[in-house]
Amino acid sequence: MKNTSANYNFTYLAVGLVLLLFIGALVDHLPGNLAPRIVQAATVAALLTGAMSLKEHRSRLVISIIFIVVALLLVAGGVMLENSGFSYAYLLILLCFFGWVTWLVTRKVLFTGTIDGNKIVGAICIYMLLGLIWAIIYLFMAEVVPGAFNGLPQAPWLDNFGTAVYFSFVTITTLGYGDISPILPLPRFFVYMEAIVGVFYMAVLVASLIGVRISNREATRN
Repeated sequence: MKNTSANYNFTYLAVGLVLLLFIGALVDHLPGNLAPRIVQAATVAALLTGAMSLKEHRSRLVISIIFIVVALLLVAGGVMLENSGFSYAYLLILLCFFGWVTWLVTRKVLFTGTIDGNKIVGAICIYMLLGLIWAIIYLFMAEVVPGAFNGLPQAPWLDNFGTAVYFSFVTITTLGYGDISPILPLPRFFVYMEAIVGVFYMAVLVASLIGVRISNREATRN
């Protein structure tokens, strides 16, 4: 059972990330104050999914649990006090956690063992995590500097979560619809850096992993 779990841990993480993205888009259609609470619950669930995908390493699981506990405390504190400082701290916790998980997944995908189906899924997880990391950066900048983005309404980050995720993935895939755009120099820097990373990642890293996977299959058959 442990080996089976290890062989599909990135699949679990991918499902959790896709659900987070789907919920982030879905809550925009919900009325009242219910949507922000659902976003908070979804992000905590994503933290939990990330922790479970790393459960084969006890020290990493412990660190993940610490992230989750801190996030839950910040959610509770934010609900009770409605203090913007809690929002900044919550965004920083999410940024640190997703960055940490991205690093761990990258190490396992690129620097351990042979390339198998689970690692290909892990490469997809990295791509989604990169999009989420940049979305959180955009949300943080929009909170700190009002008017940093044209087309991103001035609202609490929970209300803008789905919009920021949409903009991030439109940027990382270089679609560039133009309905949202950065105004200030620093947001512009992060936007074009995300586009560079997205192009490099898809053109070089994922293609290389798939190529190595195909080569390993052919070598095994011969």
